[in-house]
Amino acid sequence: MRPTDKPLSPFFSSGPCAKRPGWTPSALNDVCAGRSHRSKSGKAKINQAMSLTRRLLGLPDDYLVGIMPGSDTGAVEAALWSLLGARGVDVLAWESFGEGWVTDIVKQLKLSDVNVYQADYGELPDLTQVDGDRDVVFTWNGTTSGVCVPNGDWISDARAGLTICDATSAAFAMELPWHKLDVVTYSWQKVLGGEGAHGMLILSPRAVARLESYTPPWPLPKLFRLTQKGKLNAGIFQGDTINTPSMLCVEDYLDALQWAESIGGLDGLIQRARSNFNLIAGWVEKTPWVDFLARVPETRSCTSVCLNIVDAAFSQLPHEQQADFTKKLAALLDKENVAYDINGYRDAPPGLRIWAGATVEAEDVRRLLPWLDWAYHEIKP
Repeated sequence: MRPTDKPLSPFFSSGPCAKRPGWTPSALNDVCAGRSHRSKSGKAKINQAMSLTRRLLGLPDDYLVGIMPGSDTGAVEAALWSLLGARGVDVLAWESFGEGWVTDIVKQLKLSDVNVYQADYGELPDLTQVDGDRDVVFTWNGTTSGVCVPNGDWISDARAGLTICDATSAAFAMELPWHKLDVVTYSWQKVLGGEGAHGMLILSPRAVARLESYTPPWPLPKLFRLTQKGKLNAGIFQGDTINTPSMLCVEDYLDALQWAESIGGLDGLIQRARSNFNLIAGWVEKTPWVDFLARVPETRSCTSVCLNIVDAAFSQLPHEQQADFTKKLAALLDKENVAYDINGYRDAPPGLRIWAGATVEAEDVRRLLPWLDWAYHEIKP
């Protein structure tokens, strides 16, 4: 039967993600508008954002935090182009963003000593293949596959190489073992629901040592330059951004960070995401036409939840018809103002992708689930 209660906030997009509960444009009233980002007040806002980031994530005192242009992509690219080449590289890919880093490393940087470990959507590569004497590049949480690494146990504490981790849909939603991570990146538009265009770059002392001891042989665009005259450009991590940030976006990020503190900090954020995921997991368990894309329970993302349609009639359809069906399913839910932007990623197997991060209210997830059943049976093959 057609449900009666709709989610109060139908925003389940996996990026940009839902704003924090209660957000309105008035959250930006204290924005440092019309001022230089290098002014005393502008720089204070930027440093406040980095300070709150450090405190909420529980970063080690000797780790550095900087704001980068170009969202998570810009932060990852800066790390790859500035740090790689000193050692061999192991790169892991099990979804589209990891595949993008493979392309950069193999086809753009054209490194010769590269091991690529790939897996199909829904699976992880064999993490035991990673060699601690080599650098490793990987996504902690595959946003387009709903598959995440279960922990950092596979990363050696005695490693000689660097770990470069794209954590854009994991930071603030999952426990990250900082002592095992040398470079971590994420964007404001994911777990905290901030505005786009800005990324975060977190460096360990080992990453800084690499920057100051190794100069890559290729030219570096200005937006990727993390050093000056062979030394770390410390200003990037002290409020002097490489280029001009949007102070509206900075204010919005500050609002999200302050909200996160108000609900219990990192623990509160993780708990909210996990509770949302558990609601979906309970529904999947009793719903015969759907299953997780991630096959192993321990690798299922609690933020970007990717679902397969496993009904026999659907499974017999050609791929194009499967993709058309899930598009219609998502469009019907959009038309009903129940869920926006939940069709699976274009390169993933046809299915649904539901953002369940901390800015999504559990009651909205609870109200969404009966609508998924209704919509499926309205148009099922």
